[in-house]
Amino acid sequence: MYKSQQVRDIAPEVDALRMGMGWSVEDTNKPHIIIESTYGDSHPGSAGLDRISEYVEKSIASQGAKYSKFYATDICDGIAQGHEGMNYSLLSREMIANMVEIHVKAAPCDGLVCISSCDKAVPAHLIAMARLDMPSIFVSGGVMREGPDHLTLEQIGTYNIQYKRGEITEAEFNTLKQNACASCGACQFMGTACTMQVMSEALGLSLLGSSMIPYGTNILFNAADQAGKQVVELMKKGIKPSDILTYSAFHNALVIHSAISGSTNALLHLPVIAKEAGVKIGADLFDNIQRDIPYLVNVRPAGKYSGEHFYYAGGVPGLMLKLSKYLDLQVLTVSGKNLGESLEEYKESNKLITQQNFLMNYGLKSEEVIRPLENPITEHGAIAVLKGNIAPDGCVIKHTALHKDMRLHTGRARVFENELDARNAIINRDIKEGEVIVIRYVGPKGAGMPEMFYATEALVSDEQLSSTTALITDGRFSGASRGPVIGHISPEAAEGGPIAFVTDNDLIEINIDHRSINIVGINGVKMTQEEIVHELEERKKLFKKPEIEDKGILGLYKKTATSAMEGGAMEIN
Repeated sequence: MYKSQQVRDIAPEVDALRMGMGWSVEDTNKPHIIIESTYGDSHPGSAGLDRISEYVEKSIASQGAKYSKFYATDICDGIAQGHEGMNYSLLSREMIANMVEIHVKAAPCDGLVCISSCDKAVPAHLIAMARLDMPSIFVSGGVMREGPDHLTLEQIGTYNIQYKRGEITEAEFNTLKQNACASCGACQFMGTACTMQVMSEALGLSLLGSSMIPYGTNILFNAADQAGKQVVELMKKGIKPSDILTYSAFHNALVIHSAISGSTNALLHLPVIAKEAGVKIGADLFDNIQRDIPYLVNVRPAGKYSGEHFYYAGGVPGLMLKLSKYLDLQVLTVSGKNLGESLEEYKESNKLITQQNFLMNYGLKSEEVIRPLENPITEHGAIAVLKGNIAPDGCVIKHTALHKDMRLHTGRARVFENELDARNAIINRDIKEGEVIVIRYVGPKGAGMPEMFYATEALVSDEQLSSTTALITDGRFSGASRGPVIGHISPEAAEGGPIAFVTDNDLIEINIDHRSINIVGINGVKMTQEEIVHELEERKKLFKKPEIEDKGILGLYKKTATSAMEGGAMEIN
């Protein structure tokens, strides 16, 4: 007997209430599946999810099960960008996961389908699936189509800076804005949204070939239909996320993350999903895998092509087939089969060939988008984890697009307590070449860990500064960020981490190859390590931990958030 039917014996009102919204007597005897969606009129990544849900609903019904739709709409980092709304972004991941838990526990069900597209919604759903550990499947909401002349949204930040500097006209800028988002779906580049869609597939929680499908295509709707059928099979077989989310599954995901040059924000999300699944992964594992696995996927922001090109080049299955020697092919997936069997089936079907044939519309070959192992974009991944006296617990940089001179850099610190002041200093050319911009008190316990997107865009859009000047922060970056920018510095300033004690004109050395970041001098003069330690200890004596003044949920988040290197999750225990 299914759990939803057992509860009816305890609470007879359940049948009456469900029949009150149109269920038949026959419906009350069917297994019950909750469809969780972040649908809402909030942004393109959510506005189109209702169409995808319709296909899931029909396929569940065709299998003799009953569904209920629940919603916890997500926010858009792009719309929240540059104002206090961005402080709520990472927090929204926690709230969506919590709402899914509340819905499932309060409305007895036997299976779960999660549908979402974007930065915090996808990891929130994966966290909830791991936490609830019931037969579940994830359905990606697809990727936006590119605009004219291969325009993608992440370019708007750079064009905005160019407009502010008078480098393009208002009319030119308005035209770009009007055409950057050509459809619903996640943003068209390998930012956090697409990275996490890919991670859902790499972990085995969504069906092969179902992430980053161009929105509005029959391919996307067919994938949703297939997922609706498969969740019923998972219920029948009793397959749960705990059967899928093993250490090997996370290792596989990190291999794929390296090959796609995935977002640094995956270092916030994957450890939290793993913790819910009872698996421990840390920053060192990310770094070790990134050293060994080549970067193959030529997709923006680090590469040349848009998200739809990646799907048409073969998507995750096409990439996995190239990386099979690095993957554990025995892991179970939501297909009910192991990864090796699923890949073989995918290869033997006409799906891969059909996908790749679409590239003819763009005059491209699949190997131009997903490079062969013998001809990678780089021999290693994009992510490096640095440690040192500024970041004892670590920090993160996406280093593949760095100017060669920035791999080893020493510069004087310019300290800012918020992103806006730093951004304005960059735009107004108040930053000297060679300096290290420090933005602090923006970690999870500081401001809630907002993105430093506008400051980083201002930096990388300046050709001279991007090749001479670094930015470091205890905040995070957009998945679209690039250039000499280092985030997630831990411990954060609000916790009394060493970044709180940095002052203007301290010499900061960044060494990517040695994976280190350190204060090496005071007031522009190099000093010994012992002298630096003594100076930091003296500065620490003057430190006063800032009081959390925020009311409501943001205040609660700041009081309970773990460090960035642990995922920035709410830990209320």
